[in-house]
Amino acid sequence: MTVGQSTAHAHAILNVLRNTSYTGFNPYLKLHTGDPGSAGTSNASAETTRKALTFAAPSAGSSAASAVTWSTWSAGSETISHVSVWDASSSGNFIASAALAASKPMTNGDTLNVTVTATQGALAA
Repeated sequence: MTVGQSTAHAHAILNVLRNTSYTGFNPYLKLHTGDPGSAGTSNASAETTRKALTFAAPSAGSSAASAVTWSTWSAGSETISHVSVWDASSSGNFIASAALAASKPMTNGDTLNVTVTATQGALAA
């Protein structure tokens, strides 16, 4: 499985082209030790806290979120390689997933900072 948007989220965005409503949501970031899979539930980190993402206004087809931090890691030793985005702090709907630019080995006492940027395809010039 490769990372990307969930089918439900992609269909919701495409349905806007059919003049249907799209409901916004508050995004939350979840950590993974491998590809999250098509449901966003595979390879979940032992650290289960999802962090709220706050995105800036879009510019040039992308929007960056403020960095989120897991400080004083206490979930044991593992390597974080992927993230997933959800529409709730627990349960909720899987929105999308991505691989980190570089995997991060974590041990108790470490701090993990993650910055997310969302991009909406190529723009016409």
